Amino acid sequence: MRTGTNHLFIPGPTNIPEVVRQAMNVPMQDMRAHDFGNLTLGLFNDLKKVFKTETGQVFLLPGSGTGAWEAAITNTLNPGDRVLMARHGMFSTLWVEMAERLGLDVEVVDVAWGAACPTAEFARRLAADTTGRIKAVFVTQNETATGVTSDVAAIRRALDGAFHEALLFVDGVSSIASIDFRMDEWGVDLAVTGSQKGLMLPAGLGILGVSAKAMAVSRTSTMRRAYFELADQAKNNATGYFPYTPPTQLFHGLRRSLDRIMAEGLENVFTRHTRLASGVRAAVAAWGLTPAAEHPSIASNTVTAIRVPEGVDARDVIRIGYDRYNCSFGSGLGPLAGKVFRIGHLGDLNEGMCLTAVALAELSLHAAGASVSFGSGVAAAQAVYAEPAPAANRLAAE
Repeated sequence: MRTGTNHLFIPGPTNIPEVVRQAMNVPMQDMRAHDFGNLTLGLFNDLKKVFKTETGQVFLLPGSGTGAWEAAITNTLNPGDRVLMARHGMFSTLWVEMAERLGLDVEVVDVAWGAACPTAEFARRLAADTTGRIKAVFVTQNETATGVTSDVAAIRRALDGAFHEALLFVDGVSSIASIDFRMDEWGVDLAVTGSQKGLMLPAGLGILGVSAKAMAVSRTSTMRRAYFELADQAKNNATGYFPYTPPTQLFHGLRRSLDRIMAEGLENVFTRHTRLASGVRAAVAAWGLTPAAEHPSIASNTVTAIRVPEGVDARDVIRIGYDRYNCSFGSGLGPLAGKVFRIGHLGDLNEGMCLTAVALAELSLHAAGASVSFGSGVAAAQAVYAEPAPAANRLAAE
């Protein structure tokens, strides 16, 4: 029998604040009522602030981030279009597979799992594409499998430097609302996230930011689509409605989640994630272990993938944490299975929760056969957290 709290330290779905859970506990309501837009129009407006766009449009699609990926592709590209993508983790790999299944001509750049999107190689290929065969560039801003963040602004500079008109797609599923993302400033045309990460909700919403350029392109795109037709969404969304049945309870939760983000301040949310991630990374170093990220400059502030020592199976670490300590760590995916475990540190999170993750990871590592000194990682993280957090990071009492 399990007692106490289940400690959830996977990189998504993330912890749901109690006030958000309570906000979703509402009766069903009429999605065609004349006042339904009182709930939804504000969501669209505040999501634009989270995406940092004034000229783009944000869509709420029942589904997941993967559904929003598909909507982004099918609304803006044509069968046979060439797209440029990097494969450097599980989620960038899955995006490549989707693009291929949907009939795109995918030009793939393979780099090590632990590296970032190869900006210089993308720049070289874009400069060489003098006839404009490449119609879109795909960037995974935060590769959740490896704990690596790529430089979206640098990819935009590469596009501009080559005077290239390709659309810029960004997977921001584990970055948007947690680490810095600037849709307008970086010239992002399609940006994808999901409700279950930094927005602190259950899975169930794919959220898609679309630039004015991409909306214009969507009017002539010939790829087949029906449920994810953005023209239908836009027509109904203009007055706060949806072409199909929307998940109303999730909208109530999203309203409360956005209120929390706005109360803390988006820049303060980014600062908090940086601080908490720094403590976890300090703990990893104190254990004598290394992250999957090849360099500290690309280490993610939302998830850390930790390489286990030779002779230790990361799957044992995860199983022991779950069975003995009621704690969930993220598993290693693809070629990293058994080689890494992941600590997710995003969303509704504070120092005490990170210290719990570190302490339980120490116990689990030790039981799996790793030579770690009890308290070493905890002490290293404490040294980071001993410095007071900026006052603005503290939410007022609920």
